[in-house]
Amino acid sequence: MVKFSKQFEAQLVPEWKEAFVDYRQLKKELRKLQRLKQNQEKEALTVTKDARKRTSCFSLSSFPRMSPLVRRLCGRSPKDHGAIQVHRKLTSSASRGDVYETELLEQFFDAEAAMDFFSMLDAQLNKVNQFYKGKEKEYLDRGESLEKQMLILTELKATLKQQQYSKLGSVPKEEDPSISSSSMSLQCGFSTEEEESTRTEAVDLQDQPLSLTKSDLEKFDGASLGEWTQLDQSTGVKRDEKKLGISKSFSARTFSCQGRNLRMEIPLTTPSRALSALSLAWEDLVSQYKKCGSDGTKLKVNKATLQHAEKMIKRAFIELYKGLDYLRTFRTLNMSAFMKILKKFDKVTNQQILPIYLRVVESSYFNISDKALKKADEVEEAFAEHFMDNDQGKAMKYLKPHQRKESHAVTFFTGLFAGCFTALFAGYIGLAHMAGLYTRQTNPVYMETVYPVFCMLSLLFLHLFLYGCNILTWKRARINYCFIFEFAPTQELKYRDVFLACATCMTAVVGVMLAHLYIVAKGHSSPQVDAIPGLLLLIFLVLLVCPFNILYRSTRYCFLRILRNIVLAPLYKVVMVDFFMADQLCSQVPMLRSLEYVACYYITGSYKIHDYNFCHQSKHYRDLVFAVSFLPYYWRAMQCARRWFDEGEGSHLVNLGKYVSAMIAAGAKVAYERDKGVGWLALLIITSSTATIYQLYWDFVKDWGLLQPRSRNPWLRDELMLRHKVIYYFSMGVNLVFRLAWLQTALHSNFGSVDYRVTGFFLAALEVIRRGQWNFYRLENEHLNNAGKFRAVKTVPLPFHELDED
Repeated sequence: MVKFSKQFEAQLVPEWKEAFVDYRQLKKELRKLQRLKQNQEKEALTVTKDARKRTSCFSLSSFPRMSPLVRRLCGRSPKDHGAIQVHRKLTSSASRGDVYETELLEQFFDAEAAMDFFSMLDAQLNKVNQFYKGKEKEYLDRGESLEKQMLILTELKATLKQQQYSKLGSVPKEEDPSISSSSMSLQCGFSTEEEESTRTEAVDLQDQPLSLTKSDLEKFDGASLGEWTQLDQSTGVKRDEKKLGISKSFSARTFSCQGRNLRMEIPLTTPSRALSALSLAWEDLVSQYKKCGSDGTKLKVNKATLQHAEKMIKRAFIELYKGLDYLRTFRTLNMSAFMKILKKFDKVTNQQILPIYLRVVESSYFNISDKALKKADEVEEAFAEHFMDNDQGKAMKYLKPHQRKESHAVTFFTGLFAGCFTALFAGYIGLAHMAGLYTRQTNPVYMETVYPVFCMLSLLFLHLFLYGCNILTWKRARINYCFIFEFAPTQELKYRDVFLACATCMTAVVGVMLAHLYIVAKGHSSPQVDAIPGLLLLIFLVLLVCPFNILYRSTRYCFLRILRNIVLAPLYKVVMVDFFMADQLCSQVPMLRSLEYVACYYITGSYKIHDYNFCHQSKHYRDLVFAVSFLPYYWRAMQCARRWFDEGEGSHLVNLGKYVSAMIAAGAKVAYERDKGVGWLALLIITSSTATIYQLYWDFVKDWGLLQPRSRNPWLRDELMLRHKVIYYFSMGVNLVFRLAWLQTALHSNFGSVDYRVTGFFLAALEVIRRGQWNFYRLENEHLNNAGKFRAVKTVPLPFHELDED
């Protein structure tokens, strides 16, 4: 049976961990109390044996700390009144709520230890109440904003529908009179002044829509709804002032913005509770009309705009429901934790504390408040009504999607392909050794034509394997990587899926490598044989863009969409998953250079004549080598520039400087590889050393949040997800060593007779491994930042601007 503490930690919201009951710490206090009790019982038994010879049981009351134990030994019944009393104190701050404090009415075997336990228990109860009240208010306010947004969206959709009917010359069906009489009709359309004057000729003067010029609109100056004045349509002169109310409401108002009119209709039966929301919407529209350009087309209502607004509101509803569901989990788990710890306390002390304190917990704010539960029900109904055609079951699939079940077949095939890969790789190594490959004395044709393809794919799938390891460690460390990356819970890959894809692809790669090497060893060297590696690469590219719903299509398309955002930076707004993937590409520069060479070799047709020197001697290819070497750093720098433009934080500019230094170092490295002169060597050492120091500082301090001198953990940080501190020190050392791998380029160190390309692949693999461990600590730091702000759901921006009522 799984212990409650493990169940509790497995089910709690990771970002709210600090707000939950600290069950482990309460258990520690209880163990401390239990040890004291055991010591006191031993002493009490010794004292009672000696005392029986000299005195009766009732005289043992001279030992106040031991009297409860002695009383039980003597068969006395406990007191009728409770052992504790919990006082409820009202605070002046409404946000904090009530504060609870426990008083001991009966002498425990160690009053000081018992008081410490109840002080901590009171602090946990007060913390839970305060957090619940704050989050409840936050979500209720967000729910009210969504209701206003939904109201505006509904009216705009109705307006668009009426415009479409008017263009078609048909009349829409009449709405339910019970609904139309208690709701407001907001029409945001465009029409010329001539059309508007013609439309209003047959309308009574009292109900005539009023038209204002732009100069008149500027005089309006954002007056509130109750201060609207009626202006003469022809002269624009004020002729009557009336407060807008239920009995004096006008049927329509039309404001003109450089030849365009905005019309708002308010039925006479509009209730007063709807006027305030209508005022906000109207003032927002008027303020936007004031900003119209010379063509008067600043504000447009069309189908695409409304669909985008509807999508944003729909996402906001989903996130709000997720937050309300977290509050429900927060209440349930904390209630269970209080009950469990009180049961353990009664068991240790042999007191009846549970009924007394549990009544207080049950009557506390976080347990009796049902506002969040009612709001969750309202969200379900509203979501089903507006987005799912009143289909409650379909709505719940969006609001609370079920996690995809993990199949045992995935585990089986992962093991099967992993075994096949191991066997094929062992056979390939043996055959390559017999053929004398990967040495400097071997035929360079194989290393120049075939090896780059397998090198590139091996680095790619090594990175994929490390990503699966990252997912596994993030899951065990309770790091919510799906929330950080904004992955859909029904579509994100599990670590088993990643391992299956990695094992399958590597089995195919090594199998083709072995088959190709066997054919070459037999003496076949036709162009068709050399086309085999290129064909393998082409198959992987086709599978990546395959439009059919097979082989994790949603994940593949998400990957392509992220690559598009990276390549077109800074045109797209940068989110976490975008710059995280761009950082991965910075560690895959050797893979990109291999891809460039393979593309040149096969596209130009050089494989047909085994002319592998054509690409090396081509001027365009050499220029592309420079571009590919610093292109990932350029993309990342552009992302930093875009984030600085959007957020205005200077740290993004400092981060941009890091990637600029990396670009300069990459260019110096390529130049030194072409012309191994002393000047280029000096430039390589200077630029690479500067970039390395820059990168190490950013890795440890900014990305990982370590090297804090005043931390509880020396030179680490206060909060650590891993229990063993030595792992962090070891990882920093590994990161330092792997960052210095560029020294091999300057020193030209060789491992015996191994070909330099193999040495380059080994160093590239070390960089990929370094990035794999960097990923874990980067997301750990991001998770702790989210937890520090109790940020467990996304804040979706709303489409319609809201103005304060004051």
